[in-house]
Amino acid sequence: MERLHYITHTVPRYTLFDQIDTVLKAGVKWIQFRQKDKTDRAFEEEAKVAQQLVKAHQGTFIVNDRVMIAKAIDADGVHIGKEDMPPVMARKILGPAKIIGCTANSFDDIYALRDQPIDYIGLGPFRFTSTKQNLSPILGLNGYIDILQRMKAWEITIPLIAIGGIQQTDIPTLLLEGIYGIALSSAIIQNDRPTVACHAILNEINSALL
Repeated sequence: MERLHYITHTVPRYTLFDQIDTVLKAGVKWIQFRQKDKTDRAFEEEAKVAQQLVKAHQGTFIVNDRVMIAKAIDADGVHIGKEDMPPVMARKILGPAKIIGCTANSFDDIYALRDQPIDYIGLGPFRFTSTKQNLSPILGLNGYIDILQRMKAWEITIPLIAIGGIQQTDIPTLLLEGIYGIALSSAIIQNDRPTVACHAILNEINSALL
């Protein structure tokens, strides 16, 4: 599984397709297609276009929330929130080979997911982010460390992807503490030079893993 996940979101300057094309060309290999304010039909049509962009770069294409669309277009997987379809049902629909990620905002959430048929957990928010409505309580670095320690005590080994307002300077510490990977959006696409930002973030991740 890739260490850097890019999540699309609506911004004035770039379409979702522009975002995806930019980050793929900069070396990002994991795209989560997130588009909240669309009908299923419109979402599916846009997801198909985005999927082709990702395929052209041999990347991984994850659909946010909409399990049936992920199934219909044969996406690589799905990321489901706490209020979405249960992971067991998503696994039954998608089959054993597809990727399933789930959202968690606390250790209790992770504990509830410990025996679920999932591949990773998106844990957050690390800090405030404007890309997420109805934001859960901020965890911060201390919150992540506490959760990682409690996971170790319970022998829960599901990879954690940190999400929520993460900046390049946060990456080394998060990876050093045991976070598997980073999910970003604003830190890249709201940067004046998103391609440069991608390169810098990927270099930061690679350096931290040496």
